[in-house]
Amino acid sequence: MELPDSDLDAFEEDLHILIDALKESFEATEARYHIDEVHDALYIEIEGLEEYSEEEIQEIASPLLEELDLDFEEIYLVPLREM
Repeated sequence: MELPDSDLDAFEEDLHILIDALKESFEATEARYHIDEVHDALYIEIEGLEEYSEEEIQEIASPLLEELDLDFEEIYLVPLREM
């Protein structure tokens, strides 16, 4: 199902707000995302994430993820990979 342009724009804006907030929270300069539509999952790659424990990641990211409440079955935060 396709979203109307206005809904798509709002969704992309929310996604960019989340990415920017996560970058700031994890003191990263680089981050990118990938949407897996088949599994309704969002993957967010964040530079330097491997320097944090799983508990620290959860503590930092949970409030941001709950605030925006994007409509994905799963959201995964993973370290940024080289392309």
